[in-house]
Amino acid sequence: MDSFIKIENFSKLSPYASLFLQGVIVTVMLSVFTVAIGFVLALILSSMRMSRVYPFAFLGLDKEGHQREKGFGVALSKFNPVSFLATAYVEILRSTPVIVQVAIIYYGVFGALIQLPSFTFMGFIKFERFFPGVVALGMNSGAYLCEIVRSGIQSIDGGQTEAARSLGMSQLQNMRYIILPQAIKNILPAIANEFVVIIKESAITYTIGVQDIMSAVNAVRGATFIIIEPLLVATAIYFCLCFPTSKLIAYFERRMSRGDRR
Repeated sequence: MDSFIKIENFSKLSPYASLFLQGVIVTVMLSVFTVAIGFVLALILSSMRMSRVYPFAFLGLDKEGHQREKGFGVALSKFNPVSFLATAYVEILRSTPVIVQVAIIYYGVFGALIQLPSFTFMGFIKFERFFPGVVALGMNSGAYLCEIVRSGIQSIDGGQTEAARSLGMSQLQNMRYIILPQAIKNILPAIANEFVVIIKESAITYTIGVQDIMSAVNAVRGATFIIIEPLLVATAIYFCLCFPTSKLIAYFERRMSRGDRR
């Protein structure tokens, strides 16, 4: 295999341009679906973390119904199992490598427990490989977006919730019509940045056979025995995807902050 950069080697890559184009399409689709799944999951997780479910609250009270100051019962009365599960999920996924999570989802869940139908869509995307990749990345993204969504919700003035209650709105209506629209506006730049991050992190899915950009590099390397040039092409593609997107995000972030200052 050639381990040095040679200009003439780039001409040998032209027959494989369609592979790189397919890789770009798959990478963008992976990123879009991942952020969508991650955002929905983050909403659920952030709601769980902010929940007030205390099934053992009675253990913190004495016989007269007054709050005890200390003891095991007091500590247990403050235990929120819903928040605990969400926190454990977030900490576990944020503290383990993405490649391990992808392997567990692909081989452990969809390989051993759930059998996915085997078919190809758009002519070249294998569903049984693409879907586990989206699920694994979406679960990981949800763990990171959870804190972003939670901070966005908590940044909204509590007085607006009190005003909504005084108007007779339920907690669900308050969250849907008042809190979430404002919170999403505040966290939209962070969510868009997560999209850029996922574009780069999606490269890990080629290890399970997803036909992304790195999969195209691997195919070209196997066919031509050229190493560096396909990697440079992949680098240029990732740059062309990420750099303009990050600049566009920064532009809209400035526009939004300018509107807030008026």
